[in-house]
Amino acid sequence: MRRIFILVALTLTLAVLAGCMPHTTGETQVGVRTRKLGLFGPKGVEEQVYAPGATYFFLPFINDWNVFDTKLQNLEMTYSKIRGDRRSQDDLVFKTIDGNDISLDVIIAYRIDASKAPYILQYVARDDVTLRDTIVRTVARSKPRDIFGELKTEAFYVAEARETQSNKAKDALQQILGPMGIVVEKVLTNDYRFNPEYTKAIEDKKVADQQVEKNKSAQHAATEEYKRKLEEAKGEVNKMVADADGQYLKDKIEADVYQEQQQLLAKAIQAEGIADAKGIQEMNNALAGSGGEVIVKLKIAEALQGKRIILLPVSEGGMNLKTTDINRLIETLGVKSLAGAK
Repeated sequence: MRRIFILVALTLTLAVLAGCMPHTTGETQVGVRTRKLGLFGPKGVEEQVYAPGATYFFLPFINDWNVFDTKLQNLEMTYSKIRGDRRSQDDLVFKTIDGNDISLDVIIAYRIDASKAPYILQYVARDDVTLRDTIVRTVARSKPRDIFGELKTEAFYVAEARETQSNKAKDALQQILGPMGIVVEKVLTNDYRFNPEYTKAIEDKKVADQQVEKNKSAQHAATEEYKRKLEEAKGEVNKMVADADGQYLKDKIEADVYQEQQQLLAKAIQAEGIADAKGIQEMNNALAGSGGEVIVKLKIAEALQGKRIILLPVSEGGMNLKTTDINRLIETLGVKSLAGAK
């Protein structure tokens, strides 16, 4: 009996294998099998994930086969009609926190979690297109509007402000889509547009702000130029003062030196005058003594030595000679005087 059962089972198995159909997965795809009948296992979606790049054989009719692409995908919602997911205007339109209308191009970069492919098939979507259009797109067009609407209008001009809101939008989308087996990698913003009236007002304000900044720059430049010229003038004045001080010190030193020289010269002249006066005084004292007359006569003799003296006759008597040797006469007189003095 047991042998008969084994034979029957083997026969059925060969028959089943003979009727199996191939099911494949692409390089970035994972497969999910669904049993319609519970002949060889539990009925329903298998928890097993079939790896990428392989071929699997299952009986037709009693098995379903679904694949999900695990590569990174971009859901692009843009104003342009020639790119993005839709061939129509598809950007996000909302109001800023200060009440202005704005449209924003947004790109959602996402992928599915391969390990959750059976869950996605059973509870979320049966294929990639449905998952993209029904789930990801619906959530991505709702939640980011609220988050980017928290910004004031002018904040959209600031890249850091937009990036901050993009990160908040990514986290919010991940909280919603993560449990569904979807991993949100990035939320990116592209172009943004305001209504024409506000755009013109913003441009006018920017022009005015630029003019204000230009005026501030000009004022700052003028102030700096004034400071520069002031410092140059101070430097020139300081140089003139230093030159004047230097010249004054030089002149003072020269005057002090000249004064010292003159004082020394005056002292020398005074000393010389005192010495000369003392010499004259001594001579006077000498002449006033007994030898003074002899010295005088000697000096007269020295002065008249070698000179001829002509004596003219006088009426009352005297020498009759018209000429005489005055030197001999003086010598004679001098000798006689000396003799008489003795």
